[in-house]
Amino acid sequence: MNKLNTNTLFLPIYFCRKYASRAKRTVLLQNREKFTEHEYRKAPSIQKRIYVWGFSETGALGVNTHEKEAAKRHKAVVHHPTRLNFADRNEVKDIAAGYGFSAFVTKGGKHDVLYGTGLNSDNQIGLQERGQINDPRKLALVIYPTPIHIPNKSNEFKVKCISAGRAHLVFATTDDSFFALGNNSYGQCGREIIRNEKYHESCIVNQINKEQLFNNVEDSIKQLECGQDHTLILTEKGKVLSCGWGSDGQTGRGDFLTTGNIDYVNGDIKGENIIKIASTADCILALNDKGEVFGWGSSEYGQLDDNHNGCQFHTPIKLKLTKGFGKIIDIASGGSFCMILNDEGDVFTWGYGILGFGPHVEQSSIPKQLVPVMFNRNEFNRNCKVESIYCGVFHMAAINSDNDLFMWGKNRFGCLGLGHSKDQFFPFKTTINAKVKKLSCGVDHNLALCIPFI
Repeated sequence: MNKLNTNTLFLPIYFCRKYASRAKRTVLLQNREKFTEHEYRKAPSIQKRIYVWGFSETGALGVNTHEKEAAKRHKAVVHHPTRLNFADRNEVKDIAAGYGFSAFVTKGGKHDVLYGTGLNSDNQIGLQERGQINDPRKLALVIYPTPIHIPNKSNEFKVKCISAGRAHLVFATTDDSFFALGNNSYGQCGREIIRNEKYHESCIVNQINKEQLFNNVEDSIKQLECGQDHTLILTEKGKVLSCGWGSDGQTGRGDFLTTGNIDYVNGDIKGENIIKIASTADCILALNDKGEVFGWGSSEYGQLDDNHNGCQFHTPIKLKLTKGFGKIIDIASGGSFCMILNDEGDVFTWGYGILGFGPHVEQSSIPKQLVPVMFNRNEFNRNCKVESIYCGVFHMAAINSDNDLFMWGKNRFGCLGLGHSKDQFFPFKTTINAKVKKLSCGVDHNLALCIPFI
């Protein structure tokens, strides 16, 4: 066998290394002056975004823009918060979610424009017609936001606040005129109850001017709040007026009568400077400037009195069960539960239902604190705290200082926006691609008024 020549074997390798070591290396330089720096497009500072989710079959979400397209990709439930394109074309100021319908206040030129979408069986979003001019057809359901016709409105029509009930809509203008439309079976629109009135045909928009509303006393409207079938008006001077269904004492006027006459609420709130009122169903909370809480209406599950001295309160009482929790800065009332927020950002719930303490806690006669860590306050984010709270009939919500939205409760038709229809027993963050500024809760859908991240 021939022996290998080691000199011959390593010679090519030696020359290859020598050649490679002497090779000249060049770097391709680019002209950096020609580089283009990409800048992300920033949204206008005034632009608001609307996200919607929940039950879509009523048209309350307004996500469909064409009947044929809606039929092709029809979805009865929208489980995730979905951006509403309507807000990209209109500057939305305020929102209101009712029972199966929604309303939006947008800025126009010299005046504001109201839009409505969803159920219109009782004319709650105004006269909506379709068809020939000489043969119009009134619509009982609208699938996308459509202007609400307001008769005899001024050229400088500006909306100050808005609220929606079960089948009625109320709003106030900057000249302190009060407007109401929709179902008036219990006088919730602030006008005389007409027996067997056909609301879809009557199309009445009730308007009450400032002098009539306040009996020529100098005051102005600060907030409107609708329960199921009653209406509350809060004034700048801290007074409360009411009308509508009173079988559970919702009107707070010392009786259980139903009335279309708007009048002042007295009781323990008389002489107090009320700064906020809250009502979703038939239990009402009121907050004064000292951080004290008052209530009236239904107390079937001890929402107003932990001693169970009564299930119904027709006159406002000062709540004893909310004392000792610091200065209260926000309130919310649901169908069978209540919620308060103190100036430390701590949230307390009580009543009956899914209160946020897990699947085994359904009732509490006194307010109990929800753990702050569930609202993203932790060792790495110690300054984060809840800033506002909200209630639907069956669910609750909170917005923290990072503008994150947290929801829990009955997940009717996916109204919690968590991507499924299972009930949520603890506060859970709802993913929205924007900063949440305000939430409006309907019975089975929600609207969120947001601003862009950048």
